[in-house]
Amino acid sequence: MSQPEPAGRAALEAIVAALGLAAGPEQIDRLQDYLALLRRWNATYNLTAVRDPAQMLSQHLADCLAVVGPLRRQLGETAGRRVIDVGSGGGLPGVVLAVMLPDLQVTCVDTVGKKVAFVRQVAAELRLPNLHAEHARVESLRVPPVDLVVSRAFASLSDFVHLTGHLLAPGGVWMAMKGKRPDDEMAGLPAGVAVFHVEPLQVPGLDADRCLVWLRPAPGALVHS
Repeated sequence: MSQPEPAGRAALEAIVAALGLAAGPEQIDRLQDYLALLRRWNATYNLTAVRDPAQMLSQHLADCLAVVGPLRRQLGETAGRRVIDVGSGGGLPGVVLAVMLPDLQVTCVDTVGKKVAFVRQVAAELRLPNLHAEHARVESLRVPPVDLVVSRAFASLSDFVHLTGHLLAPGGVWMAMKGKRPDDEMAGLPAGVAVFHVEPLQVPGLDADRCLVWLRPAPGALVHS
């Protein structure tokens, strides 16, 4: 991989520290290498509209690192747990979760082949055996049930749960990464889905509203598509 940028590494370590996360040197290396790969591929493929390295760090990496702690608290023990990141694009947040939680099995799903190819390349170059990628429409995806389905700027909450309900294991939950609290979207949820927590997030270096909307099937509900 490319040589690390000292200023970028210091900024990344500061973000990790501000979020109260534990990350060893190898994890920091992998996050830096991921950003380098994202920048390199972005020169040819349109993986993200954000091209400035500092903005990639704050708008993408910090934004995704901010959900690591809440996700770990929700899942408890991560060993053997399975997560699907739908509409993953260039692997956000899936790649970050796979780096920070190596016991977690993470599958990134996207309908765009070049984005899936990029995530697979990331998994190979960063040596992340727990990171997988599927080229599919999520509503047609058939995989073993998962403990958590996550999305970042994928769809409305209603569409999100409708398209992915068949992926949840018993006791599984949805985690939607949102900007401002989406009260209108929450009001439009089907009766079989319950919001059990809206969690405000503070993203280091990002002056913007962020929150997590946690959802689960209501008792006795069938939300499979």
